[in-house]
Amino acid sequence: MTKQEFARWAGRELILMDGATGSNLMAAGMPQRESAELWILKNPEIVKKLQSEYAKAGSRIVYACTFTANRISLKKHGLVDRVEELNIRLAGLTKEAVQGKAYVAGDLTMTGELMEPLGDMTREELFAVYSEQIRALVRGGVDLLGIETMLSLDETLTALDAANEVCDLPMMCSFTVNEKGMTLYGTDVAEAVPALEEHGAAAIGVNCSLGPDQLEGVIARIKDKATVPIIAKPNAGLPGTDRAGNVSYSMDEATFAQHMKKLVTAGAGIIGGCCGTTPAYIAELKKEL
Repeated sequence: MTKQEFARWAGRELILMDGATGSNLMAAGMPQRESAELWILKNPEIVKKLQSEYAKAGSRIVYACTFTANRISLKKHGLVDRVEELNIRLAGLTKEAVQGKAYVAGDLTMTGELMEPLGDMTREELFAVYSEQIRALVRGGVDLLGIETMLSLDETLTALDAANEVCDLPMMCSFTVNEKGMTLYGTDVAEAVPALEEHGAAAIGVNCSLGPDQLEGVIARIKDKATVPIIAKPNAGLPGTDRAGNVSYSMDEATFAQHMKKLVTAGAGIIGGCCGTTPAYIAELKKEL
């Protein structure tokens, strides 16, 4: 998919993305401290079933499980020499799962290292990290790219620049924010829109963060600044833990969908769910919206 094709598609219809991956895989037995990428390749049928159910529920974009498949994150698990292999195999796994019923997005996120002057990571080093992963995702056959759960504007702009050099795929960007639209690193996403668009972002918005009931004002502020489609991919409300240590979220499917309606009215055009959501949440969104 080219950037022009994405712009035409997103400009004429409401697009459903997938829901959570991590919270569903942990519920299926994935250990928190193990490499998610390696666990997924050891348990491919679990992931394929989940992603197939998202496509059947109505998701038109499904993220490949490459969230932390960059060399910095993989180094913590002794997998730094497997960046290309893991991204290609995981992208292929998602393509098998959705069977052409959804576009596959190569998933990227922050490296966990701070850029200069706050940390030791230079822009050149970070650019190389993102370029390597994006190049592998392109070889894996993804249709577009999504950099999500971002906290830093500078890191996001670097990822966009890397994508622009490596390929012509559309790049969606979403940040994790508080109810005022601010990231932990001090980025006001609405105010960052012009810079993101200048660097080629095909869609801009928020993911994870909060429940949809706390993001209406944030989405409206982003919409006021943006000329590209707006992403809303919030959690299923707020998390809680029972006595056994199991995490659950406060919103059921119907409640989530009703609040998501308000985000669409506020300007969101590409919607889905993050932590706590399942294919049933996407099916409810499709029914309601």
